[in-house]
Amino acid sequence: MKHLASTALSLALTAAPAAAHYGMIIPSDNMVSQEDGRSVDLTLSFSHPFEGRGMVLEMPAAFTVTHEGEETSLLDQLSETEVMGEPGYEMTYDLARPGTYVFAMTPEPYWEPEEDAFITHYTKTYVSTYGDDEGWDTELGLKTEIVPLSKPFALWSGNVFQGIVKLDGEAVPNAEVEVEYYDEEGDAEAPSDLMITQTIKADENGVFTYAVPTSGWWGFAALNTAEEPMRHEGEDKAHELGAVIWVHFEEWDD
Repeated sequence: MKHLASTALSLALTAAPAAAHYGMIIPSDNMVSQEDGRSVDLTLSFSHPFEGRGMVLEMPAAFTVTHEGEETSLLDQLSETEVMGEPGYEMTYDLARPGTYVFAMTPEPYWEPEEDAFITHYTKTYVSTYGDDEGWDTELGLKTEIVPLSKPFALWSGNVFQGIVKLDGEAVPNAEVEVEYYDEEGDAEAPSDLMITQTIKADENGVFTYAVPTSGWWGFAALNTAEEPMRHEGEDKAHELGAVIWVHFEEWDD
């Protein structure tokens, strides 16, 4: 695959769609076996994953891991790093027992001048350890959240991923969900800017379905607007609430 490119002429003649932002938690492995060791590396960022452009991630308001119903804060274990050219965070987490670990980040609200709004992406990812998938459908009770209906690991490219969008614990009918590929190698090509971020809608029960075309990390972001605005320079501004989940799909090699 070739690098994504646009000509100056096309930029002049067409208005480019706004690039999607994603809170990101990317583990070094989402299915850890005994042979892999007993820890996982985690990288946190706020970025444009397909285009490889970072944004500034301030120290999150919360960063937790949940395992067998027990939630633990990991904020004091984060170290500063650089992700896609901008500030982010990283850490190594020791995996003591089998089962599914759910890592979740609540960032501080981010002011986005281009959208004239604040953005908060409640972000999570799931890591299975030692062949045990117990807890793969764990719901954390975040302000807004995508609860997986498909196991969020052990998926082949071409499989569908299903989730239910929730806000304040209730399903969101017809929720809009943005889907984007994390182009880690920087060699993905989109025939149109419109295809960098794909948009689907959940059904009347808040359930969405998406089949990925290739292996790798895929981000799903369900977007809603908070009832209460936030103040910026003396004015009320909209507050976008994003429920984000990162899911890895394995390459099918027959």
